[in-house]
Amino acid sequence: MKKMFVVMACFVASHGYAAGNADPSETRDTIDAIVQPLKQKYNIPGIAVAVTVEGKQSFYNYGVMSKQSQEPITNRTLFEIGSFSKTLTATLACYADISGKLSLSDSASKYLAALRGSSFDNVSVLNLGTHTSGLPLFVPDAITNNDQLMDYYKAWKPDHPAGTYRTYSNLGIGMLGMIAAKSMNLSFDDAIEKRLLPELGMTHSYINVPADKMKDYAQGYTKTDVPVRVNPGVLSSEAYGLKSSTHDLIRFIDINLQLVSVNEPLQRAVACTHTGYYKVGEFIQDLIWEQYPYPVTLNTLVAGNSAEVIYKSSKAIQLTPPLLPGPEYLLNKTGSTNGFATYAAFIPAKKIGVVILANKSYPLDERVTAAYKILKSLDNGKR
Repeated sequence: MKKMFVVMACFVASHGYAAGNADPSETRDTIDAIVQPLKQKYNIPGIAVAVTVEGKQSFYNYGVMSKQSQEPITNRTLFEIGSFSKTLTATLACYADISGKLSLSDSASKYLAALRGSSFDNVSVLNLGTHTSGLPLFVPDAITNNDQLMDYYKAWKPDHPAGTYRTYSNLGIGMLGMIAAKSMNLSFDDAIEKRLLPELGMTHSYINVPADKMKDYAQGYTKTDVPVRVNPGVLSSEAYGLKSSTHDLIRFIDINLQLVSVNEPLQRAVACTHTGYYKVGEFIQDLIWEQYPYPVTLNTLVAGNSAEVIYKSSKAIQLTPPLLPGPEYLLNKTGSTNGFATYAAFIPAKKIGVVILANKSYPLDERVTAAYKILKSLDNGKR
């Protein structure tokens, strides 16, 4: 019986919702038809999907947490969410800004005394959160502690003035997290785990998974099916270190859709992350979130999430004034570690969103395509 249960796609629906007037079984059939072939094509042990329509959430779970244990995926299974963690870092920075602890327009060096007189006199806190600082993507392998990191920052010279190019950067968002936490007189891990996550009601998300929650932590697998989990490193907490579940992440999407109430300063902070600051190719760069006018074509969304956009610098055109949050957009973010894959997107005007988590890395275009099809089916169900 257990083997049969594991092999079958597990489905759990909260509130018994259907998309608009659609039959819930049809919604399940649609998602099954999208996810099951993907799981088989890439030999993914487990995939968890959550959708929300006007605040009503459903969970669709496929496969296992671990090939060894054969425990089934649930909506409480913890996945490494990789760079989707950056959306929480940006929310923390906005929360500090709303609370008067820092200003996004200030220079980064204002908050890090060791960097005064360096290139960071000309890099704003906002530049860090919009990937327009000029900092590269990866922390150099030789950097193993904070002193070495600060030495690197002090010596760093940009190739272009801040605000002229978008270069996706762990070093940039890492510094943003450092500054936000420092402004709150907390370590970054404490700022996230003891302040932000509890206030968001994300009670099953961690940077450091407690011993009694390790049973919920899925085993990740590389593209060649080698078991792997992320190793802590310099700026890992700030840039890609969160472990979370569809249960918590779809709540976070609902907060972003203003369908779940949190305290007023925090709600303003979440909205702050939706402000558009730079036009980059086909999308608008918000604070970490990437924003597309909706409706958007699948080709446009795939191109905006391509490896080329992640690994190469792109011309950034500053929006003056910034584009205030509005409903007629799709916002999205990917996330990856060596053994896990994440993608989430939501559309405020439609009050719909989707989160897809997997315990094996697979191509970005496949994640985007799956989510796009799911969102289209939810949108069609509302009509």
